[in-house]
Amino acid sequence: MKLQGDEVRGDVAEGYGKVADAFARNFAEHGEVGAACAVHRDGRQVVDLWGGCRDGRTREPWRQDTLALWASSTKGMAATAVLAAASRGLFDLDEPVARRWPRFAQHGKAGITVRHLLSHRAGLAALDRQIDYATVADPEALEAVLAAQRPWWPPGRRHGYHSTTFGWCESMLLRRVDPERRTLGRYFAEEVAAPLEAEFYLGLPDEIPDDRIAARHIAFVHRPTLEWRLVAAMANPRGLLMRSGRDLPPPSGDTLREYLRLEIPAASGVGQARAVAAVYGALATGGTELGMQPGIMRELAAPATPPPEGFRDVVLGLDVARTLGFTKPLTGSWFGSPAGKAFGHDGAGGSGGFADPDVGVGFAYAPNRMRPWHLRTRDDPRKRALIDAVYAAL
Repeated sequence: MKLQGDEVRGDVAEGYGKVADAFARNFAEHGEVGAACAVHRDGRQVVDLWGGCRDGRTREPWRQDTLALWASSTKGMAATAVLAAASRGLFDLDEPVARRWPRFAQHGKAGITVRHLLSHRAGLAALDRQIDYATVADPEALEAVLAAQRPWWPPGRRHGYHSTTFGWCESMLLRRVDPERRTLGRYFAEEVAAPLEAEFYLGLPDEIPDDRIAARHIAFVHRPTLEWRLVAAMANPRGLLMRSGRDLPPPSGDTLREYLRLEIPAASGVGQARAVAAVYGALATGGTELGMQPGIMRELAAPATPPPEGFRDVVLGLDVARTLGFTKPLTGSWFGSPAGKAFGHDGAGGSGGFADPDVGVGFAYAPNRMRPWHLRTRDDPRKRALIDAVYAAL
């Protein structure tokens, strides 16, 4: 069913009209500025929606080819690339990173495994000092910074959100084991995005024009939606959450393009909702298109195993379940059920995507009206309405 209206455009398969209705209501009831939503079911795209304004200030419409900013939802795409590399035998998830990257063993990091890095258990939640964009753009310089970093807690004992460092260590490892010495961004482009014809970038190419990129609009939230533990973590200038926010200079209007050009597998992803849904759709149906090992897929679908000190994330102050770079549902999570097989990742402002192998669904949603993730509850009402509509259609 083709859709064309003042706010909503796109296509939904028969039976998925409820998703289009929910998408349209988000503009009327939840102040949506611009957004896109896509769903894959059993390897077939069944929802492809976009609407509103790419830029609410100029009222330029969100077009079919508009690219969204995915913030920490990028981590799910990065994790997919790492697991694809492991599936091809480039490294084992349980081997020490220092076996392939000896300099990484400094300061008690000799026992850190790839699994620790993916599961936020490495103790590298923040850097000791702020680095500049030039350092991130230079793999040799970035490798030296990461190798010299001391863990903030004994690796493996607990987990804590690696808000910006997630993916960098895996990228440096990948350069050492890949015959082509590809970084994580290039590996994702060639081994994940290309087979699925998915337009998503870990490092925005210079040839992409600015008028394809969705502008950000920051929305404030009301007091009833605050996560007070996260607010407390943000208010502590010596805490790891605040420290991690200082790993890089934050992007501004003048530096956003330079920031997006960098490979920051934790945060700088740019792409289409249909691309993220395609990746999660492939993972929801076994990952064969990406060459995923069956054992890795079984582990992603299994219930999360907590670190020895439990599910409490020592950076966020919240209980979080994680498996191989993705989050898993706990009570109150924004997707799936605690007993189910679903896994995914969300990001600042409300974006998110997940795979649900129980029903063969890959879901993705990206708005440009950002509700600050550190102040809201775990359940953005816009995203929740879309997910509920998808399952109602099933």
